[in-house]
Amino acid sequence: MRYAGLEKNDFINGEGVCVSFWVQGCPHRCLGCHNPEALDYGGGQPLPNDYRGQIIKAISANGITRNFSVLGGEPLCSNNLKLTKEVLSAVRIAYPQIKIFLWTGYVIEELNLEQAEVLKYIDVLIDGPFIQELRDTTLKLRGSSNQRILKKGIDF
Repeated sequence: MRYAGLEKNDFINGEGVCVSFWVQGCPHRCLGCHNPEALDYGGGQPLPNDYRGQIIKAISANGITRNFSVLGGEPLCSNNLKLTKEVLSAVRIAYPQIKIFLWTGYVIEELNLEQAEVLKYIDVLIDGPFIQELRDTTLKLRGSSNQRILKKGIDF
C-alpha cells in the first residue's frame, strides 16, 4: 500500500492541532485539485509496517493530544477504503475523545454501505468534489462552495 503523506502538527486541515494523513490515489481527478501529487495510485511512498503506531504516537507526542484528519487522494475510493477504515478504527480506539475529520469527493447521500461504515469513526465529514468554478479561498475547511461540512449527530 502507498500513502501521500503524514503531517504530525497540522494547523490547517481540521481544528486545533491535528495529525493529518493523506492517502494516495483518487478517481475524481477534479480540475484544479489542491493535492495533484496524491492523484496517481502508484505515486506517494510505501506505507511503513508500523504506520498505525506512528500515527497513534504522533497524536499524543510531547504531551499534546491532537485531533486527526484523513485527506487524499480519495480516502473512500475502493483502492483506499480498507486502509482508511484500519487507520480510523485504530485512532478511534486509542483516542475516543478526539475529533476526527475526513475529506471526500463523494457526497454523503451517494456513499455505498461499505463507504458509509467510516462514518461511525469520524466526527466531521467534508464532502463533495472540488469544483474550480466554485473555488472560494475564504471557506473554512473547503475549497469550493459546493462542499459541505457535516457533523456527527447533526448531519449523519
